[in-house]
Amino acid sequence: MVSNELVKRRRILLVTALCCLVSVASMIVAKILLMGIALFTNLFYFQKFSIEYSSPADNHLGIWAIFIPAIGGVIVGIMAKFGSPGIRGHGIPEAMENILQKESRIPRRMTFLKPISSAIAIGSGGPFGAEGPIIATGGALGSWLGQIVPVSSYERKVILAAGAASGMTAIFGTPFSAVLLAIELLLFEYRAKSFIPVALATVVASTLRATVMGGEAFFTMPPIHSPDLISLFIYLAFGALMGVLAVGVTKSVYWIEDMFEKLPIHWMWWPVIGGLVVGLVGLIEPRALGVGYDNITMSLAGKLSVGAAVSIFVWKFLAWSVALGSGTSGGTLAPLLTLGSAFGFLVGTGLAFYFPELHTDVSTMALIGMAALFAGSSRALLASVLFALEGTQQPVGMVPLLGCCSIAYLVSSVLMKNTIMTEKIARRGVSVPHEYYSNPG
Repeated sequence: MVSNELVKRRRILLVTALCCLVSVASMIVAKILLMGIALFTNLFYFQKFSIEYSSPADNHLGIWAIFIPAIGGVIVGIMAKFGSPGIRGHGIPEAMENILQKESRIPRRMTFLKPISSAIAIGSGGPFGAEGPIIATGGALGSWLGQIVPVSSYERKVILAAGAASGMTAIFGTPFSAVLLAIELLLFEYRAKSFIPVALATVVASTLRATVMGGEAFFTMPPIHSPDLISLFIYLAFGALMGVLAVGVTKSVYWIEDMFEKLPIHWMWWPVIGGLVVGLVGLIEPRALGVGYDNITMSLAGKLSVGAAVSIFVWKFLAWSVALGSGTSGGTLAPLLTLGSAFGFLVGTGLAFYFPELHTDVSTMALIGMAALFAGSSRALLASVLFALEGTQQPVGMVPLLGCCSIAYLVSSVLMKNTIMTEKIARRGVSVPHEYYSNPG
């Protein structure tokens, strides 16, 4: 007679197989989402049917470009009203809410509504990245499979997290940080029966991605050098500044959302207003439109001018915060990385010019800036550190990254109770674990 304990242990094989299956599906969906963003970008801004990458910043529509994001906002608003309100926002808070209150059951229609709405929002100039929507979509795929196959709510949670982590891996090629992100934001625990299936799912996604997209670093930058004692102290102090900035960014986003709540019109029309703001910003600073991964790379490589970095930081923040507050569909990771890297570039450039004796490096400052802003805003500390390391393949950055992100986390946690991921659902009365806890499932 096989003991119940042994049967439970063998269930991990089933869960792992399901996680790997979801990983393959997430990879396919990620590729389709990227193609969809390119397609809608070309349709909206260049009036051509193509899935080749194009930047909204290169359009020649002139003043008419103001209305493109608003048109995208109309479509997303209609999809949210008559399809599912769950497509609004960046998706991770909704996934957390489904895990904590709905036994990890995400409506099946989210599997296709979220990527389509995000492709339209980003393709029409929305200042978002593709990673948030694909994390949400991968989670929806995992939840869907977990509802088809007879599994427990705990096992369904693991499959959902595997789908989300696989989606992130499919975009950035960062399997380790994707696993840690799943642990810190979705699983809320570190146990073998949840960690192993998610880890193997990201291995599958990473292998498939390397086959389809190549295995080079997502963000390219020149090699950085190990910090000395003086520069390391400066980097750690910079971490405290990034923690304060993370609080300011988070509170600003939700303040804007509160302002939209006070408007005397239905929320379906809020993305139109947000789109008009994005369109106006795009006239002033076209580089604020779209995903903007190239802005991050330029900051990391130290190839921006001070004026360009200031412009990207100010206008990207305005466009993203208003668009996200309006309830359209898009992610937070890429905008946070853009803001953090641009701010780090500015601080690093200033220190190198005025205080060269401190031995700080501009590229290192941009690198730790992008990771620390994400760490302070999301409190996904380890995921932020490993993401920066995997995304740039700069192992020398480990010490300043870990120190800077840890201090940003501490400052943020002292000054702000919730995070950019949890504030929305906390307002709905959902209690979010702030530390890992033991789940008896």
